[in-house]
Amino acid sequence: MVSKTTSLGNFALDVYSVCIEVDVQRGLPAVSLVGLCDTSVRESRDRVRSSIKNNGFEFPSQKITINLAPANIKKEGTHFDLAIALGIISSSGQAQLDTSSYFIVGELSLEGQLRPVNGIFPMALYAKEKGKKIIVPLENAQEAALVSGLEVYPVKSISETVSFLCGLIEKKPFKSDAASVISKDPQYEVDFSEVKGQSFAKRALEVAASGMHNALLLGPPGVGKTMLARRLPTILPDMAFEESLEVTKIYSVAGLLDKSQPVIKARPFRSPHHTSSSIALVGGGANIRPGEITLSHNGVLFLDELPEFNRDALEALRQPLEDGSVNISRAARHLKLPSRFLFAAAMNPCPCGYFGSKEKSCHCTSYQIQKYRNRISGPLLDRIDIHLELAAIKTDDLLSYDFKAESSKEIKERVEKARLIQAQRFKDEKIFFNSQMNHKQLRKFCELEKSAKELLKMAISHFNFSARAYDKILKVSRTIADIAQRQNISAEDISEAIQYRSLDKNLWV
Repeated sequence: MVSKTTSLGNFALDVYSVCIEVDVQRGLPAVSLVGLCDTSVRESRDRVRSSIKNNGFEFPSQKITINLAPANIKKEGTHFDLAIALGIISSSGQAQLDTSSYFIVGELSLEGQLRPVNGIFPMALYAKEKGKKIIVPLENAQEAALVSGLEVYPVKSISETVSFLCGLIEKKPFKSDAASVISKDPQYEVDFSEVKGQSFAKRALEVAASGMHNALLLGPPGVGKTMLARRLPTILPDMAFEESLEVTKIYSVAGLLDKSQPVIKARPFRSPHHTSSSIALVGGGANIRPGEITLSHNGVLFLDELPEFNRDALEALRQPLEDGSVNISRAARHLKLPSRFLFAAAMNPCPCGYFGSKEKSCHCTSYQIQKYRNRISGPLLDRIDIHLELAAIKTDDLLSYDFKAESSKEIKERVEKARLIQAQRFKDEKIFFNSQMNHKQLRKFCELEKSAKELLKMAISHFNFSARAYDKILKVSRTIADIAQRQNISAEDISEAIQYRSLDKNLWV
């Protein structure tokens, strides 16, 4: 007798249904698992055998064939355990189970208890799309119930699942107060009000957040580069509902979702170590998983000690920074993972870190300095609008306990107003932020006052700015004007934007 149950599988962020067919026939006792299964799926034979026996059922001493269809897609993960166990119980005639209207997901322990699995949220979205109900481990119920209109049935063990599907016990769909969870304001552990001094740097990051301009922070060790970057998400506008669901889906698949807080409201901040490989940053691998750039989607990706990263890893960032997505191709299929993020990086001006410092002298040779800086390619720098030089704060400011600084909330209000201006400006365009403008849009939206034109002309002549730097200055000055709610770009806006091009002026030689 052949029984059929339906489960769900993940391929990166994509979800597909898996029909699990179980056939119990006369023959030597053996369990055959087919359907392009990986090691974790094949090992389910032992988990299922023990869980069935330890829950009062009999494991058939016959030939058992288990097929996971479609057979041309590789099956990965432990979430097929429960569906396989129910198939064996049903096929061996121990219980009549009505599973036709359910997707069944869950990992089994040897005692038959259900363990939580990753990727439940996108599975729940898929189940609703297909008009089916879903059975999940109890610990995953809160996450699955976020999908409104979906009937979620949490279970603790295989025996409870069998009793429910046989109609011996009645279960009501799990109810979650999703509205209250979604309506909660994002919580951050840091705030700009805690930062002493560095007013110029705060202003630059406000500009970066307003126009989604990628930023590079330069300065000697200990000046606060990392501290400032960690506070960048706190001044970004709160995520819209759709953005929050996108991020939640990514983190669910990656196994990084907090089961007690199933919806991610705070902007992601990812800061991978400089030893990270290109696959760790971009994603992929043998079992395709989201990389750091996808985990940074709708948030901030911060690379500390930028020149210390592997050159291949840095170059792999170029296309995602440009397109807002990363394309991963395999022989079987092609995947497109989202990666719209604000890129921030930090680096020392030289290997010892004190080139140009007034506090300590630099002991690096010119060759060492040049070699250190050349680790970052021109095309990658081309995608960074703001170059920000930081200096050590004054001793009086450092020792002061009675200081006042703008909070992240106050800065965020100005950022949100600037974003609204851009949304209105680009409503008929295919872009959303000033940093995305092309040459045609620069000419259309960046109208300069006469004094601004003269100042920019003098700056280009004096600093020998390239055409690339010219475009960056216009984009940044447009954002500065938006913050000040000016229609045209003034000389003041151009002057401030020029200050954010330190690598073009004197450092990158």
